[in-house]
Order: sequence, then structure tokens, then C-alpha cells
Amino acid sequence: MREPLWVPSEERVNQANITRFIGLVNEKHGFDIDSYGQLCKWSIENIPEFWKLMWEFGEIKASRGYDVVVDDLDKFPGAKWFIGARLNFAENLLRYRDDHAAFMFRGEAQKSVGMTYAELYASVARLAKPLREIGVASKDRVAAYMPNLMETAIAMLAATSLGAIWSSCGTELGPGAVVDRLGQIEPKVLFAVGGYPYKGKVFDVLPRLGKIAKGVPSLERIVVVPYVIEKPDIRHVPNSVLYDDFISEKGPVDIRFEQLPSDHPVYIMFSSGTTGKPKCMVQGACGILINHLKELILHTDLKREDRIFYISTPSWMMWNWLLSSLAVGATVVLYDGNPLYPDWDALWKLVQDEKITIFGCSASYINYLKGVGAKPGKVYDLSSLREISQTGSPLSSEGFEYVYREIKEDLHFNSISGGTDINGCFAAGTPIQPVCAGELQGPALGMKVKAYDEQGNPVVDREAELVCEAPSPSMPIYFWNDPDGRKYRDAYFDVYPNVWRHGDWIMIHSDTGGITFLGRSDFTLKPSGVRIGPAEIYNVAERFEEVADSLAAGQDWKGDQRVILFVQLARGFQLTENLRKKVKRALREEASPRHVPALIIEAPDIPYTFNMKKVESAVSNILNGRPVTNRDALINPESLDFYEKLLPELKKE
Repeated sequence: MREPLWVPSEERVNQANITRFIGLVNEKHGFDIDSYGQLCKWSIENIPEFWKLMWEFGEIKASRGYDVVVDDLDKFPGAKWFIGARLNFAENLLRYRDDHAAFMFRGEAQKSVGMTYAELYASVARLAKPLREIGVASKDRVAAYMPNLMETAIAMLAATSLGAIWSSCGTELGPGAVVDRLGQIEPKVLFAVGGYPYKGKVFDVLPRLGKIAKGVPSLERIVVVPYVIEKPDIRHVPNSVLYDDFISEKGPVDIRFEQLPSDHPVYIMFSSGTTGKPKCMVQGACGILINHLKELILHTDLKREDRIFYISTPSWMMWNWLLSSLAVGATVVLYDGNPLYPDWDALWKLVQDEKITIFGCSASYINYLKGVGAKPGKVYDLSSLREISQTGSPLSSEGFEYVYREIKEDLHFNSISGGTDINGCFAAGTPIQPVCAGELQGPALGMKVKAYDEQGNPVVDREAELVCEAPSPSMPIYFWNDPDGRKYRDAYFDVYPNVWRHGDWIMIHSDTGGITFLGRSDFTLKPSGVRIGPAEIYNVAERFEEVADSLAAGQDWKGDQRVILFVQLARGFQLTENLRKKVKRALREEASPRHVPALIIEAPDIPYTFNMKKVESAVSNILNGRPVTNRDALINPESLDFYEKLLPELKKE
């Protein structure tokens, strides 16, 4: 067994929420469970009982309890959860109404502003009232084209208090990408801003709103928040009104929370859209709520006194996940802007100033810090910080080691992985077991995760396909405009009948129970017909201090496929022939000769989706003369220009 990077103290274990949960399980069933592995095994062998106890432990507010936890675990897809219950999603997130801080917000070069739980409740009430008055009702869609503001969260809570379905896009998306998403679901109301800052510049959103209004004719009202631009001129935005003119001057004392069935739709989430128009995944209120509570309370160990932060925008499911922290009564820290502006240390100053206890980020963010030689722990007071949560794409063992070496030695590094599809995790961490480099600590509770080989057999200690053999509450209840369920089945169940295939390439370790993620299984390299996960190459290449980021793509070449490795260099380094030789030698020795790229080429940027996943498929399409179908799905579409200009040269080599 590998030497762990961190082992929780006895005090940490004793104080953990999950330790109390284990106590509840033992008390109810007369067990003697004393480890995460035992708890996880019990949770997937007794799925209904696990979720029953999670409902109790999460103290879910419902006007009527459920009759049955789940109707039939063999209906996959199609299992129904918490049948008979009636509840409201927003009411559960607004259960606290006191003077404890609900939000702290900071934007680029802006001072922090806060909002208490009492103020949040009043603000939601003032917005829910006019929404109801203009006819927003159960199952109407309310959408946002907003940055990560408190008003975005308030709009979500107001809409879902009425039983409306919420869907959001961050302002980093272009109007075409917004229309591709919102045009499918036909929202009645859109919340937007007049402008937003990014890297010190102010971007005017108003011209985009005109295009969006034209492309989404269902919009009856566009509510514009005066962020950055104090008095936006909305005269040319159809059906528009300023936020301050729309909200009720004196909100009602109480919000009338609509009591709805457990599977009432609460969110419509979108796939990345890299292969065409984004899929619209509809998720149920109770399923999302209870799954988020599981992940926040048990896996993240979130408590009321915590201050939790995640680098995110309303385009990404981590925004939805983060806001469910309100149901725990914690303080949610929101940041709008570039996380690296004006320099790498922007957010570490935020951690210090706001005394953040749980800091969430992507692998690409950590790789950037490592690439520029950042030492946050040496520069800032991080005494408040007890956990870093990381997701988005796989992080190498060296990335894990960097966190403990340069950020903080004593913290829980909680690497998690799941998807927008389930608004949560298939694999996650736990504060009561050790952290090993390059490994997520195990399957999430209640998630029957396995690794399948190409014959559909479960395997360990081998690279294989991530699958889930049983339903879970936050899986989509259906896809929008998919009446016969074909899109849903084709997305996850077309390879293994009655088993969810997620599209991740993983290895489950038999000694630790941990899971290493190796990249997307729907993008694997096949030189000489041998299947290789690109993350295996990144794990070696990005170990070199000269390499800040990398991307491997396959090019059809002389009847075979050759692998081309693109490297983005760390500041101050050049791609020399010596560096090429060192990387190739390391790949040959530490991986295999098949992993050695035919070419190593310097690239100015690596393309990423808004969910912070590398887009190997886009580069592969370019290298093989295929079109890139949806640039709007990328956070940096201009990065593809380099690969397109390079293609004529690559055809000659």
C-alpha cells in the first residue's frame, strides 16, 4: 500500500459528521461499523435503508413524509424515489432565518459584501411575490444569464419556491450558446445583468440580450440586474425591467412555498455541447436535495460554522451544489471574476481575509499554480483552511503532492468526480480516512460504482470503464423533449443493459479502495490498436516543472494512429529538444512504449469546457480534418485557432 499524504487525526475523525452518521447506522441496526469502507459497502448493499437514514440525518423538511423510499431498483432507468412525499426545494435551503451570514460576495477589485440568513429570506420573499404576480407557476421555466452574484442565488430560490424549474448560464457563454440551451426549454422569465468584469475589463451584456430575446421568443420578462453598469440602458431589450423596479418594495412576511411531489422538476442542467446541441437533463427536487446533503454533510464534512467556497459560475453544476450548502446553514462565499486576476494569489488573499474553511477548485487551477511555482502557504495565513475540494478533470499524483507541499500539510484534500448528469459525485472523499496521491478516496455512499472491462466484467487494479450498477436519487428524471426516453437511454445505457455507463476511464485500487481517474473513456488513444487513457500521459508529462498543462490527441497516420502531445509551458521555460527527450524517456519507462508520442509540440493554450474538462475531441477533430461542431461549449474557443493553423504542417510531417 502506498504511503498516504495525509492521515486524519483522532480529533478530526471524532468530530466528523460521518462519524455521527455511522453511529446512527450502528444504533438502528446493531452493527459495529467503524470505517468508511464498511459503511460504503453497507450503503450499496442496502440502498433503500441508506437513503432512509440520510433523509433522517439531513433533517429534510417536508409537509408530508414519503411512503416508499424507492419503488424498484431494477427499473434502471425509471426508479422512483420517496414516493408520496411533498416538499419544497427552496424551503429546505431557507430553513435558517437568523443573523448568521448566509453569503459573502466579492468581485474583482471589489470589497466584500454580505447577507444574513434573515436578509436572504426577506430578499427571496420580495422577488417571489412579483414572479407569482406575473404568472410564474409550477413547472414554468425561469432562467438566468448571470455571473456568480447573490442575486443569481436569490432568483433561483424565488423561482423554485413557486415550483418553477430553474436553469442557468453564466455570462462567460456567448449568446449562441445561450440560445442553444435556453431555446430548447422555452423559459418564461430570464434574469440577466447589464455588464460584468473580467480581468479588469467591463463587458457589456446588453447587445447579447437582444440576440437572446430574439432567439428565445418564449421570454415574457427579462429582469436586468445593475451589476457593474449602475443604470443599464435597457430600452432596446424587449420585455425588460430593472431588478430594483421589479422586486416588491415591501415583501410579505412569509414565502408561500409550494408543496410538491418529490420528483417535481427543480433543475434543467445542460451537457457540455461539444458534440452538438446540449442535452437538457431534468432533475427532481428531492433527489437533488438529498444527494447534495449527503455529499456536503458526509463527504465534505460541512458544518454551520464553515465558510465554503468554490471557483464556479452558474453554468457549472458546482454552482448548484455549492448553493445547497445553505441547507446546512453554512456561509457561502461567492466570487465573480477571473480567479487568477490580477495574479495567482487573488483567491488565497480571499481565503485569508474571509477565513474560508473549505476551498473548491479544478485540477487546471492547481496545475496552473504548480506551473508558476506558487506557494500560497508561504505567503498567506491559511490557518482557517481545513479542506480543499477538487474536481473538473483528473489531477496527477504530483498535483496532490503540490497541494500538501505548497498550500498546507494538514488538510483534507477531497478530490471528487461525478457529473452534471447526476448533479453530484460517483466518487468522493471522506474526512475519516487517509488521502493517497492521485486517488479519490472511494465510491460515494449509496453509489454502486464498479469498473468494467470491455466484456462487461467488474475488475480491480486495471484500467476500465466507470459504471454504476444501481439507481440513485439525483439521476435525471428525464431529458427535455425526449417523450419515449430514447435520448436518456442512449446517453448512458446503450453499452451495458440496465447499467449506467458514465464515460470515464478509471482504476479501482484493491489495496486502498481508492479510485484513479484516467480521463474520458469516450476519448481514448489507440496507437497500434492499444487503448490508452490520455490522463496516463498527462500524469507523466505534467510532472516536469517545465510543463504547466498538456493535451494528447490522436491523428490518423499511415494506416495507424499516431499520438501528438501538446504542451503548454510554465512561465520562463522553452520546449527544447532535451525536454522532448526527457518527456519521451519518462513515458517509455514509467508507462509503456505505446504512451510515447510521435510528436511533442508547444501550444499557447489548452481548450477546456465550462465544466473545466480538457477537450481532446475538438483537437482530434481538427487533426483529422473533421469539423468542431460547437465552439460555444468551450471556455476558450480561440485556443483552437492555433491547432487549425498548425494542421497543414502536421499533414506534411
